[in-house]
This record gives sequence, C-alpha cells and structure tokens, in this order.
Amino acid sequence: MSTSSAVIGVDESGKGDFFGPLVVAAVLADEEGARRLVAMGARDSKAIADSRVCIIDELIRETFPYFVVVLDPPEYNRRYAEIRNLNKLLASCHAEVIDELHRKHPAGKAISDKFGKDHLIEDALRLRSCPIKLEQMHRGEVHPQVAAASIVARARFVRELKELSEQFAFNLPKGAGSIVDNAGQRFVHIHTAKKLSQVAKVHFKNYDKVLRPDLFR
Repeated sequence: MSTSSAVIGVDESGKGDFFGPLVVAAVLADEEGARRLVAMGARDSKAIADSRVCIIDELIRETFPYFVVVLDPPEYNRRYAEIRNLNKLLASCHAEVIDELHRKHPAGKAISDKFGKDHLIEDALRLRSCPIKLEQMHRGEVHPQVAAASIVARARFVRELKELSEQFAFNLPKGAGSIVDNAGQRFVHIHTAKKLSQVAKVHFKNYDKVLRPDLFR
C-alpha cells in the first residue's frame, strides 16, 4: 500500500446517545481498498441496520488497519467535566485515533466528518505532533474510509451498550428521546441515582429529566 494514496477515515458513534460510551474509530485504505470497502457495503452506518453493521464491521476489521477509542460513561463524564465542550472532546478523540493509526500505518491524509470548527482537530493533532494533512467535510461518509470508520464505531458502540445492559440487567435504549428518559427513571428506581453516571452521559438534558422530572412537566 502506497503511503501517498492511503487515506485514514475517521468518524464517531454515541455522540447523541444518553446511555453508553462515545466511540471514535479510524480506518485506513488506499484507492483499491476503498473499492473493496464499497463492495463490502461500507456506507453511512446510520442508514444500515445494527445487525448488518456488525457483520460489515467484522469484515472491515479483518481486512484493514484500524484504531478505536472508547470512552465509557465514567471516563466520558470525567473528561467532559474537565473540558466542558463536546466538540473539543470529540476533536481530542479524533486526533488520537488519527495519530495512533498514522504512526503504525503512514497515510497521505486523513478525512473526518465535520462536526465543529476546523481548527479543533488541527490543534489537537498539533498537540500530538502529528503532521498528517487533514480534510474535514460534511457528509464525510461519501468517502469509503469515513463510511468504514462510521461502521466500526457504530458496531463497537452497539457491543458496548449491550455489555452495559447485561452488566446492570437492564435494557439501555439508544438515543436521547422520551423513551430514554423513561428508561432512566426506571434505572434509577432499580439501581439508585448514584449508578446513573456509570451508564449515561451526565451533561445531557436527559440527566435532569431523569432525576428531576417534575421540572419538565
């Protein structure tokens, strides 16, 4: 694989989910590899059923270099409390997966799905002394490498959420809607409010809705 033609794609999963971790993944492929990713079914993971995502994820991880960062809820809450800015936290994780994968498998550039101001990931990469060229764009999943990263991140999020659900013997739903609020209230009734930070992102509005539902009626 030529370094100049190799591209690292990066994307995240769990950013909008109250329960479960934040997962950021990077996948590397050259032009030929990009065509193989398309043939495997790599596209925006939000458009694919979770069962299919997990199948494609296995194929990707067996075939292509990748790197994943998982912030479980306690670690996510700790780091968010320090930074107090989700986009900066995301940028830090994006830079980490890009840098780690680039060190092991040098690439010509990295492409990230755009989520904030361009300088955030660029600054985070400079802090890590990673000189890779970076492109940020909306709908980055049009690039097979970014689509692959979205699938790897989503599959890992699904597995981690399932493990948390099994650990607490409680079905933790995805998303951040009213179903999640209701589930959170039931979780607190069973496991107490103290345990909520072990399964959820406490800066979400859902957290107050779960613990102080009277304020939102």
